[in-house]
Amino acid sequence: MPGERNPLPGRLRSLSIARMNQLHTDTAEVPPPRRAIVTGADSGIGRATAVALAAAGMDVGITWHSDEQGAEETAAEVRAHGSRAVVARLDAAEIPECGDVIDQLADELGGIDVFVNNAGTGASTLLVDVSLDEWRQVLDVDLTGPFVCVQRAARRMIAQGRGGRIIAVSSVHEHQPRVGSSAYDAAKHGLGGLIKTAALELGRYGIPANTVAPGEIATPMTGQTDEDPVGTDRPGIPLGRPGDAREIAAVIAFLASPEASYVTGSSVVADGGMLQMGPQAGSHLTTHDWRNV
Repeated sequence: MPGERNPLPGRLRSLSIARMNQLHTDTAEVPPPRRAIVTGADSGIGRATAVALAAAGMDVGITWHSDEQGAEETAAEVRAHGSRAVVARLDAAEIPECGDVIDQLADELGGIDVFVNNAGTGASTLLVDVSLDEWRQVLDVDLTGPFVCVQRAARRMIAQGRGGRIIAVSSVHEHQPRVGSSAYDAAKHGLGGLIKTAALELGRYGIPANTVAPGEIATPMTGQTDEDPVGTDRPGIPLGRPGDAREIAAVIAFLASPEASYVTGSSVVADGGMLQMGPQAGSHLTTHDWRNV
Protein backbone atom coordinates (compact mmCIF):
# COMPACT_ATOMS: atom_id res chain seq x y z
CA MET A 1 0.00 0.00 0.00
CA PRO A 2 1.17 3.57 -0.64
CA GLY A 3 2.86 5.03 2.40
CA GLU A 4 3.61 1.58 3.85
CA ARG A 5 6.80 0.89 1.87
CA ASN A 6 9.66 -0.18 4.13
CA PRO A 7 8.28 1.43 7.32
CA LEU A 8 11.25 0.03 9.25
CA PRO A 9 14.59 -1.08 7.77
CA GLY A 10 15.38 -4.75 8.34
CA ARG A 11 18.00 -4.27 11.06
CA LEU A 12 15.69 -2.04 13.06
CA ARG A 13 12.74 -4.42 12.70
CA SER A 14 14.88 -7.20 14.15
CA LEU A 15 15.78 -5.23 17.27
CA SER A 16 13.77 -5.74 20.42
CA ILE A 17 12.73 -2.69 22.45
CA ALA A 18 15.08 -3.85 25.20
CA ARG A 19 17.98 -4.08 22.77
CA MET A 20 17.19 -0.64 21.32
CA ASN A 21 17.28 0.76 24.84
CA GLN A 22 20.80 -0.64 25.27
CA LEU A 23 22.15 0.86 22.05
CA HIS A 24 24.42 3.85 22.43
CA THR A 25 26.56 5.59 19.85
CA ASP A 26 28.94 8.36 20.91
CA THR A 27 28.79 11.30 18.48
CA ALA A 28 32.53 11.81 18.98
CA GLU A 29 33.11 8.38 17.42
CA VAL A 30 30.72 8.72 14.47
CA PRO A 31 32.53 8.58 11.12
CA PRO A 32 32.36 11.64 8.84
CA PRO A 33 29.06 11.84 6.93
CA ARG A 34 29.06 10.64 3.34
CA ARG A 35 25.39 10.77 2.25
CA ALA A 36 22.88 13.58 2.69
CA ILE A 37 19.32 14.30 1.62
CA VAL A 38 18.10 17.89 1.28
CA THR A 39 14.43 18.57 0.62
CA GLY A 40 13.37 21.58 -1.40
CA ALA A 41 16.83 21.77 -2.96
CA ASP A 42 15.78 23.18 -6.34
CA SER A 43 16.54 26.77 -5.30
CA GLY A 44 17.42 29.11 -2.45
CA ILE A 45 18.61 27.71 0.87
CA GLY A 46 18.07 24.12 -0.26
CA ARG A 47 20.26 24.49 -3.33
CA ALA A 48 22.97 26.33 -1.42
CA THR A 49 22.90 23.60 1.25
CA ALA A 50 23.14 20.74 -1.25
CA VAL A 51 26.16 22.39 -2.86
CA ALA A 52 27.81 23.13 0.51
CA LEU A 53 27.41 19.50 1.60
CA ALA A 54 28.81 18.32 -1.72
CA ALA A 55 31.79 20.62 -1.22
CA ALA A 56 32.26 18.88 2.14
CA GLY A 57 32.51 15.55 0.32
CA MET A 58 28.97 14.21 0.58
CA ASP A 59 26.78 12.59 -2.05
CA VAL A 60 23.42 14.36 -2.04
CA GLY A 61 19.80 13.41 -2.57
CA ILE A 62 17.87 16.39 -3.93
CA THR A 63 14.10 16.85 -3.85
CA TRP A 64 11.92 19.30 -5.74
CA HIS A 65 8.21 20.09 -5.73
CA SER A 66 7.44 22.23 -8.79
CA ASP A 67 10.83 23.12 -10.33
CA GLU A 68 12.43 20.01 -11.78
CA GLN A 69 14.81 22.07 -13.92
CA GLY A 70 16.00 23.90 -10.81
CA ALA A 71 16.67 20.56 -9.12
CA GLU A 72 18.69 19.36 -12.09
CA GLU A 73 20.72 22.57 -11.99
CA THR A 74 21.42 21.90 -8.30
CA ALA A 75 22.44 18.35 -9.18
CA ALA A 76 24.88 19.67 -11.78
CA GLU A 77 26.50 21.91 -9.15
CA VAL A 78 26.76 18.97 -6.75
CA ARG A 79 28.41 16.83 -9.44
CA ALA A 80 30.83 19.64 -10.24
CA HIS A 81 32.26 19.05 -6.75
CA GLY A 82 32.88 15.40 -7.62
CA SER A 83 29.93 14.16 -5.59
CA ARG A 84 27.04 12.00 -6.65
CA ALA A 85 23.56 13.55 -6.98
CA VAL A 86 20.20 11.80 -7.16
CA VAL A 87 16.97 13.68 -7.76
CA ALA A 88 13.32 12.95 -6.89
CA ARG A 89 10.06 14.86 -6.62
CA LEU A 90 8.67 15.27 -3.10
CA ASP A 91 5.41 16.92 -2.06
CA ALA A 92 5.46 17.32 1.72
CA ALA A 93 1.66 17.59 1.69
CA GLU A 94 1.38 14.04 0.34
CA ILE A 95 1.32 12.19 3.64
CA PRO A 96 2.70 9.60 4.29
CA GLU A 97 3.94 9.14 0.71
CA CYS A 98 6.52 11.90 1.19
CA GLY A 99 8.35 9.53 3.51
CA ASP A 100 8.63 6.98 0.71
CA VAL A 101 10.72 9.49 -1.23
CA ILE A 102 13.22 9.68 1.64
CA ASP A 103 13.45 5.88 1.66
CA GLN A 104 13.89 5.84 -2.13
CA LEU A 105 16.71 8.37 -2.08
CA ALA A 106 18.41 6.65 0.85
CA ASP A 107 18.31 3.38 -1.08
CA GLU A 108 19.85 5.06 -4.14
CA LEU A 109 22.58 6.69 -2.07
CA GLY A 110 23.34 3.50 -0.15
CA GLY A 111 22.25 5.03 3.17
CA ILE A 112 21.74 8.39 4.85
CA ASP A 113 23.99 10.24 7.26
CA VAL A 114 22.50 13.74 7.12
CA PHE A 115 18.88 14.74 6.62
CA VAL A 116 18.05 18.40 6.00
CA ASN A 117 14.35 19.24 6.04
CA ASN A 118 14.20 22.46 4.05
CA ALA A 119 11.01 22.24 1.97
CA GLY A 120 8.29 24.57 3.20
CA THR A 121 5.54 26.98 2.35
CA GLY A 122 3.92 30.06 3.85
CA ALA A 123 0.81 32.22 3.82
CA SER A 124 -0.10 35.82 4.52
CA THR A 125 -3.64 35.88 5.85
CA LEU A 126 -5.01 37.41 9.02
CA LEU A 127 -6.08 34.88 11.65
CA VAL A 128 -9.78 35.69 11.33
CA ASP A 129 -9.63 35.15 7.56
CA VAL A 130 -7.61 31.92 7.39
CA SER A 131 -9.60 29.09 5.83
CA LEU A 132 -9.33 25.58 7.22
CA ASP A 133 -7.93 24.40 3.89
CA GLU A 134 -5.16 27.00 4.00
CA TRP A 135 -4.40 26.13 7.62
CA ARG A 136 -4.16 22.42 6.83
CA GLN A 137 -1.97 22.99 3.76
CA VAL A 138 0.59 25.03 5.67
CA LEU A 139 0.62 22.64 8.65
CA ASP A 140 0.97 19.63 6.35
CA VAL A 141 3.89 21.06 4.38
CA ASP A 142 5.69 22.73 7.29
CA LEU A 143 5.06 20.28 10.14
CA THR A 144 3.30 16.98 9.42
CA GLY A 145 5.24 16.21 6.24
CA PRO A 146 8.54 17.05 7.95
CA PHE A 147 7.57 14.77 10.85
CA VAL A 148 7.10 11.86 8.45
CA CYS A 149 10.38 12.57 6.64
CA VAL A 150 12.38 13.07 9.85
CA GLN A 151 10.95 9.83 11.23
CA ARG A 152 11.95 7.86 8.13
CA ALA A 153 15.44 9.33 8.14
CA ALA A 154 15.88 8.66 11.87
CA ARG A 155 14.78 5.04 11.54
CA ARG A 156 17.37 4.45 8.86
CA MET A 157 20.13 6.16 10.80
CA ILE A 158 19.40 4.01 13.85
CA ALA A 159 19.41 0.85 11.73
CA GLN A 160 22.74 1.80 10.15
CA GLY A 161 24.32 2.13 13.58
CA ARG A 162 26.73 4.90 12.57
CA GLY A 163 24.95 7.95 13.97
CA GLY A 164 23.77 10.79 11.78
CA ARG A 165 22.50 14.35 11.73
CA ILE A 166 18.99 15.76 11.51
CA ILE A 167 18.67 19.44 10.66
CA ALA A 168 15.42 21.29 10.03
CA VAL A 169 15.26 24.72 8.47
CA SER A 170 12.67 26.61 10.48
CA SER A 171 12.49 30.42 10.67
CA VAL A 172 12.79 33.29 13.10
CA HIS A 173 9.05 32.63 13.37
CA GLU A 174 9.91 29.47 15.29
CA HIS A 175 10.60 32.01 18.05
CA GLN A 176 8.55 35.13 17.29
CA PRO A 177 5.21 35.62 15.47
CA ARG A 178 4.32 37.77 12.48
CA VAL A 179 1.00 39.36 11.59
CA GLY A 180 -0.77 37.30 8.94
CA SER A 181 1.25 34.15 9.62
CA SER A 182 -0.80 32.22 12.18
CA ALA A 183 -0.53 28.88 10.37
CA TYR A 184 3.14 29.40 9.50
CA ASP A 185 4.00 30.51 13.04
CA ALA A 186 2.19 27.53 14.54
CA ALA A 187 3.96 25.12 12.16
CA LYS A 188 7.42 26.56 12.78
CA HIS A 189 6.91 26.61 16.56
CA GLY A 190 5.81 22.98 16.26
CA LEU A 191 8.78 22.07 14.09
CA GLY A 192 11.11 23.48 16.73
CA GLY A 193 9.41 21.37 19.38
CA LEU A 194 9.58 18.28 17.19
CA ILE A 195 13.31 18.65 16.68
CA LYS A 196 13.95 19.26 20.39
CA THR A 197 12.12 16.01 21.16
CA ALA A 198 14.13 14.27 18.45
CA ALA A 199 17.30 15.51 20.16
CA LEU A 200 16.21 13.90 23.42
CA GLU A 201 15.20 10.60 21.89
CA LEU A 202 17.92 10.16 19.27
CA GLY A 203 20.93 11.22 21.29
CA ARG A 204 21.63 7.67 22.42
CA TYR A 205 22.08 6.69 18.78
CA GLY A 206 24.62 9.43 18.06
CA ILE A 207 22.10 11.51 16.10
CA PRO A 208 22.10 15.20 17.01
CA ALA A 209 19.01 17.12 15.90
CA ASN A 210 18.88 20.89 15.48
CA THR A 211 17.00 23.63 13.69
CA VAL A 212 18.40 26.58 11.79
CA ALA A 213 16.18 29.66 12.04
CA PRO A 214 16.82 32.12 9.20
CA GLY A 215 15.56 35.67 9.09
CA GLU A 216 14.94 37.42 5.77
CA ILE A 217 17.00 35.62 3.14
CA ALA A 218 17.23 36.57 -0.54
CA THR A 219 15.41 33.53 -1.99
CA PRO A 220 12.35 32.84 -4.17
CA MET A 221 10.24 32.49 -0.99
CA THR A 222 10.87 36.15 -0.14
CA GLY A 223 10.51 37.31 -3.74
CA GLN A 224 14.25 37.92 -4.13
CA THR A 225 15.30 35.21 -6.59
CA ASP A 226 18.96 35.50 -7.58
CA GLU A 227 19.28 38.91 -5.93
CA ASP A 228 22.50 39.91 -4.22
CA PRO A 229 21.45 41.01 -0.72
CA VAL A 230 24.51 43.17 -0.33
CA GLY A 231 23.36 46.71 -1.00
CA THR A 232 19.70 45.99 -0.20
CA ASP A 233 18.84 48.36 2.64
CA ARG A 234 17.00 46.92 5.65
CA PRO A 235 16.96 49.53 8.45
CA GLY A 236 15.09 47.15 10.78
CA ILE A 237 17.89 44.56 10.73
CA PRO A 238 21.01 45.40 12.76
CA LEU A 239 23.32 44.12 10.00
CA GLY A 240 21.36 46.29 7.58
CA ARG A 241 20.56 43.78 4.82
CA PRO A 242 18.88 40.46 4.06
CA GLY A 243 20.95 37.29 4.26
CA ASP A 244 22.37 35.23 1.43
CA ALA A 245 21.27 31.60 1.08
CA ARG A 246 24.91 30.54 1.22
CA GLU A 247 25.23 32.10 4.67
CA ILE A 248 22.47 29.79 5.93
CA ALA A 249 23.96 26.82 4.09
CA ALA A 250 27.25 27.43 5.90
CA VAL A 251 25.48 27.08 9.26
CA ILE A 252 23.77 23.87 8.12
CA ALA A 253 27.05 22.46 6.80
CA PHE A 254 28.66 23.14 10.20
CA LEU A 255 25.84 21.32 12.02
CA ALA A 256 26.30 18.40 9.63
CA SER A 257 30.04 18.24 10.27
CA PRO A 258 32.05 16.29 12.86
CA GLU A 259 32.96 19.63 14.45
CA ALA A 260 29.33 19.99 15.62
CA SER A 261 29.23 16.58 17.32
CA TYR A 262 28.20 18.08 20.70
CA VAL A 263 25.47 20.40 19.42
CA THR A 264 21.93 19.07 19.72
CA GLY A 265 18.48 20.36 20.63
CA SER A 266 19.50 23.86 19.56
CA SER A 267 17.91 26.40 17.29
CA VAL A 268 20.67 28.34 15.58
CA VAL A 269 19.30 31.75 14.63
CA ALA A 270 20.86 33.35 11.54
CA ASP A 271 18.92 36.57 11.06
CA GLY A 272 21.30 39.49 11.02
CA GLY A 273 20.09 40.43 14.48
CA MET A 274 16.41 40.72 13.54
CA LEU A 275 15.10 38.99 16.67
CA GLN A 276 16.90 41.49 18.88
CA MET A 277 14.81 44.35 17.51
CA GLY A 278 11.62 43.75 19.52
CA PRO A 279 11.90 46.50 22.15
CA GLN A 280 13.72 48.80 19.74
CA ALA A 281 11.01 48.42 17.10
CA GLY A 282 8.33 48.85 19.76
CA SER A 283 9.69 52.25 20.68
CA HIS A 284 10.52 53.42 17.15
CA LEU A 285 7.54 52.37 15.00
CA THR A 286 5.55 55.52 14.28
CA THR A 287 2.43 54.10 12.57
CA HIS A 288 0.06 51.17 12.95
CA ASP A 289 0.78 49.85 9.43
CA TRP A 290 2.43 46.76 10.92
CA ARG A 291 -1.00 45.49 12.01
CA ASN A 292 -1.98 44.74 8.40
CA VAL A 293 -0.70 42.09 5.99
